[in-house]
Amino acid sequence: MAKKEKIVLAYSGGLDTSVILPWLKETYGYEVIAYAADVGQGAELKGIKQKARKTGAKKTYVEDLRKEFVEDYVWPTLKSGAIYENEYLLGTSIARPLIAKRQVEIAQAEGATAVAHGATGKGNDQVRFELTFMALDPSLKIVAPWKDSNFTMRSREAAIDYAKERNIPIDQSKKKIYSRDRNLWHISHEGADLEDPWNEPKDDLFVMSNPISKTPNKADYVEIGFEQGIPVKLNGRAINGVTMIERLNDIGGKHGVGQADLVENRLVGIKSRGVYETPGGTILVQAHKFLEMLTLDRETTHYKQQIALKYADLVYDGQWFSPLREALDAFVDQTQKNVTGTVKLKLFKGRCTLAGMKSPKSLYSSDLASFTMGAEYDSTDATGFIKLFGLPMKVSGVVDRQTSGKTSGRRTRKTAKKKTARRKTTKRTTRKK
Repeated sequence: MAKKEKIVLAYSGGLDTSVILPWLKETYGYEVIAYAADVGQGAELKGIKQKARKTGAKKTYVEDLRKEFVEDYVWPTLKSGAIYENEYLLGTSIARPLIAKRQVEIAQAEGATAVAHGATGKGNDQVRFELTFMALDPSLKIVAPWKDSNFTMRSREAAIDYAKERNIPIDQSKKKIYSRDRNLWHISHEGADLEDPWNEPKDDLFVMSNPISKTPNKADYVEIGFEQGIPVKLNGRAINGVTMIERLNDIGGKHGVGQADLVENRLVGIKSRGVYETPGGTILVQAHKFLEMLTLDRETTHYKQQIALKYADLVYDGQWFSPLREALDAFVDQTQKNVTGTVKLKLFKGRCTLAGMKSPKSLYSSDLASFTMGAEYDSTDATGFIKLFGLPMKVSGVVDRQTSGKTSGRRTRKTAKKKTARRKTTKRTTRKK
């Protein structure tokens, strides 16, 4: 009897991967190794080993990757300033390359010939998983059931029916059918009534944060301390990254901070509507942005804003393990050398606003910024500066007047004379009547 080939499935225990695991065995006869990465899902991983085994997994890995997730994926993205389409803080996007990387490592250790994921053929995750597989081990076969002609479950309703037929335990029902992805950084919600952009998110949709109507009527303040762009202190106390994000999720969620409702442009060309909760991440992104205002010079700030757009695209598009992303990290790290200091933020009714900031590397000078003219700034120097700065515009203006200004002026005077003559004629005609 031929030895069965091994396949490593990225297994979350959710609806899709719960039905894909037995499907891989039934359809292709694979020996399935289930792999679940703990990137901060919390209670979602409870009992996942037992569930995978009952569903047919030969072996199951459950690994705590939260520290690596924060230090090697979240912090670089935070330092870059990357936000996709001005709203999305890339919560799912930055977790996928880590999950796929470890999946490849397990496949290599187990002697597996293939890897599988449960991403649909319409989404971005299929790209993120598969580009990582291709970058780290091109020899592995990629099995993506949603794109397989033998996979007949073309809707979440069909997947639910398949699970019920085989007594596979799932949390979803045809009435409770949101597609969610959660990690330490955020939770996303898609599907069901959210597919109509006219529908307002229901209060019971939110998981990590309170609806704004249920937030406290009193604000809270938090202080974030940074060292070279990395958050290292919370309210004056040193703290590791995982714990910091967990605590900021709690306090930010209490005040409804970090809720985003957007229609985004997927890489595959489809517009999709999603609601995101990123309470702790929003606080950190805002704090980092404010500290850069204080510590980065004008040219570096403006150029880094351009880099942030490209960085966001690379992460969103699954190109984490690309040479360009690694090269951009080198630039970003150089810009962060002076991004050290403390930012105080006010959390209230969904808003996260600046309440104060300070830095030993601050480029802000109260003497220079003051309206009072002092010895440190000779205002007469501005006259020469403005003349030189505006010289190209002045030359352009002179040339325009020489080539068209006078002609335009004559036409304007002729037009004005004609209008005056018409008004006089009209008045005389009116008086005669």
